[in-house]
Amino acid sequence: MDAQKDKSMEQLILEAAEVLFLEKGFSLTSTTEIAKTVGCNQALVHYYYRTKEHLFNVIFEQKFMQFFQSVFDNNSLLDLAFEDKIKLIMNSHFDMLQINPRLPQLIINELARQPERIDRLKEKLRSYPEKVFAELNQNLQTEILEGKVRNINLLDLFITIVTLNVSLFMYLPLMQQIFGLNEDQKSEFLAHRRIENIDFVLNSIRP
Repeated sequence: MDAQKDKSMEQLILEAAEVLFLEKGFSLTSTTEIAKTVGCNQALVHYYYRTKEHLFNVIFEQKFMQFFQSVFDNNSLLDLAFEDKIKLIMNSHFDMLQINPRLPQLIINELARQPERIDRLKEKLRSYPEKVFAELNQNLQTEILEGKVRNINLLDLFITIVTLNVSLFMYLPLMQQIFGLNEDQKSEFLAHRRIENIDFVLNSIRP
């Protein structure tokens, strides 16, 4: 197997496993099913990733970082007004959830199954969250002193943002069934809820 084909097969296994883990969770996904989805034998899955647990850890950490960075990545936040920063953070987080609607449930389930994961994730994140949080908090305190924002806690603000967006996608399958939403109606509903969530948060921080 040449290097290009070798890399392609490794990536195909990773992509298939990601879909299955997000759809079914860790316990209900087998390496046999992953191999069948890719069209290879089970031994090849173990050749690249050794165990199902290791393969899952690779995917879980990647997806958790993606989830985390959708809230805290401040590369595009420089020189924006505080409300515009909140809009950008909420839109980025919403976009990520729209692409990965099953991700929040996977994170909740696996952190409950293996709570020690959070220590490993904190080690990988290192000082990144503290730095970003401190910069945003300084910005928030300035806004409060200038009377542009009411006296709020930044952690409370982020909990509100994450809760609003995550709860929407966790209950979306149920709402689709109850209200019989087709794909176009679902897209319209999500576009509406995106705006409503942002407006709710912005209105909640104004003095």
